[in-house]
Amino acid sequence: MGVDYYNILKVNRNANEEDLKKSYKRLAMRWHPDKNPDIKKREAEAKFKQISEAYDVLSDPQKRQIYDAYGEEALKSGNVPPPPRSGGATNFRFHPRDADDIFNEFFGGSDGVGGGGRGRGFGENFSRNPHADAAGQPPRKIPPVEKNLSFSLEELYSGSKRKMKISRIVPDVYGKPTTVEEILIIDIKPGWKKGTKITFPEKGNQDPGTIAGDLIFLVDEKPHAIYKRDGNNLLVNQKISLLDALTGKTLNLTTLDGRLLTISVTDIVKPGYEMVIENEGMPISKEPGKKGNLRIHFDVKFPSRLTTEQKSDLRRVLGRS
Repeated sequence: MGVDYYNILKVNRNANEEDLKKSYKRLAMRWHPDKNPDIKKREAEAKFKQISEAYDVLSDPQKRQIYDAYGEEALKSGNVPPPPRSGGATNFRFHPRDADDIFNEFFGGSDGVGGGGRGRGFGENFSRNPHADAAGQPPRKIPPVEKNLSFSLEELYSGSKRKMKISRIVPDVYGKPTTVEEILIIDIKPGWKKGTKITFPEKGNQDPGTIAGDLIFLVDEKPHAIYKRDGNNLLVNQKISLLDALTGKTLNLTTLDGRLLTISVTDIVKPGYEMVIENEGMPISKEPGKKGNLRIHFDVKFPSRLTTEQKSDLRRVLGRS
C-alpha cells in the first residue's frame, strides 16, 4: 500500500470526519513550520506536508475509497482497475490539495501561524495549482450550493455547535455517480449576523473530471418573542401604564443568556421615550468582549376613559384646577 495515511494522521481505519479533523488540527499545529525552531524547519515542512496529504486523501470519499482498495500508487497514478466486465479505463485523476489551503480552512488567514507573514507555500510543490492536469489546465469546478440555516437569537448570542448530516453525489472509483453521506460540524461564533456565510470547500456535488463545488450555509435568524435585533443592538418594545409612566416602574427582563436583568425606570416616560442599557446587546463578533446596547422603547397606555372625579383629581394633582 506504500504510505500509511492512517498511521501518519494517527487514526484508525474506521475514523469518521470528526476524528480526522481533530487529529489533523492537533498534528498540523504541532508540525507547522512557523511553530518550530529554524533547526527543525526542513523536518517540520516535510512532516506538515505528509499530514496535509493524509488528511486530503482520507477526508475525500473518492480518494479514500481508491486508497483503501488499491493503495497509494494507484491513487496517485490514476491506474485504477476498470469495473468488472468492462474494457474501458477509469477517468479518475489525483488532484492533491495545497497544504496551506487545508490549514487555512481550519485556522483562517494566509499570513502563517501567529502572523508570521509566511504567505503561501513552502516551495515548488506547494506553489503550483494543486488541481491542474498534465497540460497545466485546471478542471472545471462545480458551482457552489447555498442553503439557509436558521438559528435562534440565543444561539447567535452565546455561540453554538451544530452537527449537520449531508448527502452529496460524487463519482466512485469508476466514475459512476454515487451518493455519500457525511457529518459536518458547524461552529457558530457569538454575534454572527444574518447573512454570514459558512463555507465548506469542496463538500458539494461532483461530476467526473471536475472539482467538487463548495457547500455554503447562510446564517438566518429565527424570530424572538421579546427581542428584535438591529445590528449589534437588541430592541425591546415595553408597554407601560400612564400611572407607571408618571411615577416610575421596575422592569425585569431575562437576557438571551438566561440572566435576570432588573431595570429601574425613574424618569417620566413620555410617548416615544427610549432607554438605552449599554453593553447588554449582541456580542460583537469582531471585537471579543464587547457588546452592543439594549434599547427599550416604551409604549404608554392611556386610559380609554376617566370619571368626572378622576379628572378632577388629576387637575388638582397636576396643578390645572
